[in-house]
Amino acid sequence: MNVRLSTPRRLATIAIALTMALPSLTACGDDEPSSSDPNAPVTLTWWHNGAQDPGKSVWQGIADEYSKAHPNVKFQVEPTQNEALKTKISVALQSPTPPNIFQQWGGGALATQVESGKLYDMTADTKDWISSMGASAQGWAVDGKQYGIPYDLHVVGFWYRKDLFEQAGIAAPPKTMTEFNDAVTKLKAKGITPVSLGGKDKWPDAFWWSYFAIRECSLDVLKNTVKSLKMDDACFVKAGEDLKKLIDSKPFQDAFLGTPAQQGAGSSAGLVANGKAAMELQGDWELPTMIPLTEDKDYAKKLSWFPFPEVEGGKGTPGTALGGGDGFSCSVKGGAACADFLKYIASTEVQTKLVTSNTATLPANPAAISAIQDPSLKTVQEALNKAPYIQVYFDQALPTSVGQALNDAIADFFAGKGSPQGIVDAFNKAVANK
Repeated sequence: MNVRLSTPRRLATIAIALTMALPSLTACGDDEPSSSDPNAPVTLTWWHNGAQDPGKSVWQGIADEYSKAHPNVKFQVEPTQNEALKTKISVALQSPTPPNIFQQWGGGALATQVESGKLYDMTADTKDWISSMGASAQGWAVDGKQYGIPYDLHVVGFWYRKDLFEQAGIAAPPKTMTEFNDAVTKLKAKGITPVSLGGKDKWPDAFWWSYFAIRECSLDVLKNTVKSLKMDDACFVKAGEDLKKLIDSKPFQDAFLGTPAQQGAGSSAGLVANGKAAMELQGDWELPTMIPLTEDKDYAKKLSWFPFPEVEGGKGTPGTALGGGDGFSCSVKGGAACADFLKYIASTEVQTKLVTSNTATLPANPAAISAIQDPSLKTVQEALNKAPYIQVYFDQALPTSVGQALNDAIADFFAGKGSPQGIVDAFNKAVANK
């Protein structure tokens, strides 16, 4: 399949989903850019989540290369582990000194950040080139103003060990939940942990409930819920009931509630990378994330990927996927120099480097898609291309406080607290208190 031909739809579906929940906002605050001249001497503080190699070294190299071509621009690069970074950014945006450049996931969370008045409006700086990114860049805009730039796109599905599936006599990846449950039974019979889960970090839990909601709810319901902030359709309670059946089947490793998602060989990613579990529901980023978690240099050859199975009787549109993207925003004091650096990151040259170095998997710039070489990632890219709609992670699509409340309720549910209705109630309560 020529993935380039499907790129416009791939970009458009993510952009539509990301922009569904963006309210009309007026930024406040009196911060001023350090300079409107991109050639003025400046040191840019840059926070990103590439805390491990290859990302850590690659991002530093990109900063160094940009500085070499722009001697007036220096960088203070501060890599931070993903979960810690989200908290760090939230605190910084409430302070007088946020970083000049910081990781940005777009959607409703971006709209919430814009309210702080600390984000730089780079609309004028990007008008001559933003169209090269396709529709995906809309997910990093609020009220038609550009407040960030994506560098990669994501879709969530199952990474699985082909060797462990073969040992359990599973001939093909499951396409329905009935087939999935059958695969879990076969893996258990062989003494293999069917699914790893990083419950300590909560957001992996949310992937499960979100996918059940996507399979049980129609597209109209999903879109209207994110836009109106009203979760009143019975399909959301049904999603919780589906999740309860899954949890009761005990597909996860022991002590999954205390397992981190990506830190160490014993993380949920590490368990799959080291052949200790057969599957993990995670994003396309998981393949390079596993590099420092295993000594097996051939682990990628033992892995493949399949989309979340369809739920029999569900009202969801088949093929709809859960996803999003990564990008960067500039603080007001980062100004034009920061915006010019993000233009460099969005270039075909840098996007290709991100893909070939395993720092990014599915590039936001369509011109760099041809750099994808791993067979499994090509499968993910094709699934993303074919998806009729990409539902952005609910915690990202929704206002920050609402998304966090939803994640917390889902995590509590995995821990045996609450009910399917309770997850919905937590959402509605957070909206009322927003």
